[in-house]
Amino acid sequence: MIVVILFGFFLTCVCADGVADVVLSCTLVEEGMGGGTSLTRTPATLILRDVPVPSDESLETLTPFVPTSIPDPDAILLEVKVSSPEIPNAHLLLHADCNEQEVMCEMSRYSPHGSQESPASTYFMVSLDVEGVEFGTSLILQTLVVEKDQSTLIQNKLGLPLSRSGTILSEVIFLVYSHMKSVSAPLRGNVILDCGFKQQEIPLAQEVAVEWRLQHRGKGWKVLEMKTRLVHAERVGSSMDASQIAGEGNVSVILTKLKVLDEGTYICTVSIGLFHAQQVIQLQVIQPPHVSLSEEKLVLNTKSSQMLSCYCANYYPLDAQMEWLSLSPADTEPTVLPDQGSLSSHRQHGDGTYSLSSHLSVASTVSPGTIITCRVSHPALQAPLSVSLVVESPEPVSFVWLVSGCIIITHKLLSIIALHKQ
Repeated sequence: MIVVILFGFFLTCVCADGVADVVLSCTLVEEGMGGGTSLTRTPATLILRDVPVPSDESLETLTPFVPTSIPDPDAILLEVKVSSPEIPNAHLLLHADCNEQEVMCEMSRYSPHGSQESPASTYFMVSLDVEGVEFGTSLILQTLVVEKDQSTLIQNKLGLPLSRSGTILSEVIFLVYSHMKSVSAPLRGNVILDCGFKQQEIPLAQEVAVEWRLQHRGKGWKVLEMKTRLVHAERVGSSMDASQIAGEGNVSVILTKLKVLDEGTYICTVSIGLFHAQQVIQLQVIQPPHVSLSEEKLVLNTKSSQMLSCYCANYYPLDAQMEWLSLSPADTEPTVLPDQGSLSSHRQHGDGTYSLSSHLSVASTVSPGTIITCRVSHPALQAPLSVSLVVESPEPVSFVWLVSGCIIITHKLLSIIALHKQ
């Protein structure tokens, strides 16, 4: 067996009939002995059985998983069959190690709301996330009954019977997933926040409750909720297609006419009977800046310096950077000016966007033909945005005006001479 250890997890697979087994290093999270907010973390292993393998997947790259010949009652090995219900995009787990992507896996005991849990049934909540890809899911697992005999081992920490291969057998009964962890959307635009669920029974249960909440900067409020297939939107411009819930398990929310206040952490919670699980999505509202110069052209003043301003307006978020560059006729590449002038303070507008300006003193010694550029960088821009102008030479004195001036001066001199003669 080949085990690849990377970023604190290992991944091993066995292939058969288009499915594979994925083995993940996890952490069992429990409340500390003192209660309160203290938590204890114990190494554990999650074995996902029958993960579908894409048709174009090379089966030769997957390595057989073989359980230990002697079960260890101290080891926490949670084995679960995931073919029904199927975990969406579970194939992303197959080669996460080869792609240098860390798999975050945490498990904890789960108590169904209002249930009278029997000794034969134990539930676990498992959260899975893959670094760098849009994969996130929360699974609720129910342990399976194991026929006990004198040779049956009991897991020391959890007190649960082990299978002959030393694992705790379980099955997925409910899961909530999302194909996105974070998303950026333009100010005054629209966005769909993806969230869905699956459960063991087919068709999906009718009594589904959904709640979308937004948390931002220590505050939280309800965006939308659905109970008994009735959707109530707290936020104006939020909606959900109730017809897709029972048939497809799609509980995605649509937000229209986005504002800066819509930015934050969205929590999608789905409840069915005794069970509920959730996914978290980060929404960032963005607005690229409008950049302009105070002058359309700049004629060189050889006697004194001149002020040139660059305006960066109506952008969001706050992270905007401005810099001045210069390209003289003798240079081939622009250079960042050592004197970057002065920056104004950020100004916030009623819609939550910001504006900023930079003021540059153009020296009288600048060579005519020099290109002065204001360059702005911002998260909403794929590349920095630049505006430029060319420093023009002073206009020469007109020959006509020069002759006219001489005639006027000569005329005045003759007049003065004539007066003296009188």
